[in-house]
Amino acid sequence: MVLPHNLCSHIQNAFRARHQHIAVNHSTQNLAILSILLRAGFLSNVTRGTVAAPSPDEFHTVNDSQKRIWADLNKPIFMDLSEIRRLCTGRRVQNVKPLRMGEIAIVKTKDRENEWLEAREALQLRLPGEVICRAR
Repeated sequence: MVLPHNLCSHIQNAFRARHQHIAVNHSTQNLAILSILLRAGFLSNVTRGTVAAPSPDEFHTVNDSQKRIWADLNKPIFMDLSEIRRLCTGRRVQNVKPLRMGEIAIVKTKDRENEWLEAREALQLRLPGEVICRAR
């Protein structure tokens, strides 16, 4: 049996590498952990499938060694201006911890001229967007 911390490090590494999907071995332990992460909002989808692809129909036709649980990691965090303001002033927004002293957040906006901005710049220009990453 695979230890739970192996699954957690696999998910964390996939998030850091900005993968959109991961496939993990099918077990009740993995399914339970992924379900908790789905309910908490860290995953956008969890489905059963095979080694090749997420396919609930094929899941029932393959043997146990080919069964996988697929999780969609691409959970974009879009913020309006009030949420960006709260993030910049030290308050938690959605599942994002507040920015600390000396820390920045990168925001991708829909404005062609100012597509990539630091969160405080986006706030000054009144442009909402997707929070991509944070850095110290």
